[in-house]
Amino acid sequence: MKVISRSMLNRLTSISKRSLIFPTQKIQSFSTTVDSSNPIPSRFSQPSYYRKQISLANLLQRYGFPASQLHNFLNKNKFVEKSNLHELDQSLRILTKLKIPQKSLVSLISDCPGVLEFEFLKKWEMDFLGLDFLSASPLIIRNVLELARRFQLDPDGFARSVKILRSLGFSDDTVSRVLEGFPRIIMMNERETRDRILFFMGLGLSRNEIDRLFCLFPSVLRFGVEDRLKPLLFEFRDLGFSENLVRKEIVREPRILSMELGELSRCLELLKTLKCREPIERKIFTEGAFRAGFDVKLKIDCLCKHGLTRREAFKVLWKEPRLILYGIEDIEKKIEFLVNRMKFNIGCLVDVPNYLGVNFEKQIVPRYNVIKYLRANGGLHFEVGLRDLIKPSRLRFYNLYVRPYPECEKMYGRLSGDVEVKSRHPVGLWKLFKPQRHSESKEEVKNMKCFMELLV
Repeated sequence: MKVISRSMLNRLTSISKRSLIFPTQKIQSFSTTVDSSNPIPSRFSQPSYYRKQISLANLLQRYGFPASQLHNFLNKNKFVEKSNLHELDQSLRILTKLKIPQKSLVSLISDCPGVLEFEFLKKWEMDFLGLDFLSASPLIIRNVLELARRFQLDPDGFARSVKILRSLGFSDDTVSRVLEGFPRIIMMNERETRDRILFFMGLGLSRNEIDRLFCLFPSVLRFGVEDRLKPLLFEFRDLGFSENLVRKEIVREPRILSMELGELSRCLELLKTLKCREPIERKIFTEGAFRAGFDVKLKIDCLCKHGLTRREAFKVLWKEPRLILYGIEDIEKKIEFLVNRMKFNIGCLVDVPNYLGVNFEKQIVPRYNVIKYLRANGGLHFEVGLRDLIKPSRLRFYNLYVRPYPECEKMYGRLSGDVEVKSRHPVGLWKLFKPQRHSESKEEVKNMKCFMELLV
């Protein structure tokens, strides 16, 4: 028989005393039956916080929301976590029913999560489905929903704006393009829209030309008549361009109206100071000074869009005038290759503007491939910058980087021995230029001999 120690006895005594202090306390049962007089706390009866987050994440992912953005999205928009999952599912169903593409849907929810409110979408759904000519343009639906949620617009106001545009003579295609390119038209009143139409009619544009102008460049509706459009036309007139020329250019390219005040003057000053070969200058001014100035503006905007300042863009264009003759697609292709493939900073163009003037397929790509191959195989023990890549002539680059490495000749192109240089003229063309040979008679031979004897 075991003997209980004194310390153990004291511990048992203290426990028994403690139990006698609270005689009315009930021991809670762990059985499945619940006592109505002692309900389980509400935090155990509802789904847990994490379980709801998982359900919410699964729901958003089912409609194309990327998993990498879910955490930040839910942290920034706490009201989404508190919303009803069933209503949230119904809201996403409505957005899908409106044929908004998945990429645009994710962008809309990220930029304006308030559009997920079920009552808001239910109110707008019937209004959108009633407009047949808008059913093929999910971009309109996306733009209008975002504006309506941000500025508390109602469907009746949207329908009224569409009716106003139609009553002003716009075709359905133009109305769709305007709502895609400038959705804030639904926040403008009829008088503001009518003032812009009357302004263009005062320039001599017909109804069809105005309709085409708004269709091609709907953002022109954001410009005020008194504070923007009229001063711009006064500037064109002061530069010496006739009203007839300006009207023709506007009809041909409505984006001319996007020029800032003083921008055309600055572009024309650049053209006057250009130092280039005469053939290039003739090509630049082929369609007149007005058109040349607008081409300069487009190239400046393109360079600024990719990270250059306006001052740097003008400097690049002044140093490389050939850039004015190239299309925007060609320039963007070269810049994308420079930044993404060659891993150079966009600022390098200020020091080496010639990069944008040389041929992409025949010069930039072959030279880059040669340098990349040599660098990967240990053939280069020094850094080759953009200037070293573009500045050397074709022959000099060949002698420096290609000739010592025969395996590079094929990737370089024309100067390699394996590549056949095509002749400018078809084979056998020289025969057409060969003088016709006539038969010589004995009498003619005798006369020639006599003539030669006299000379001797």
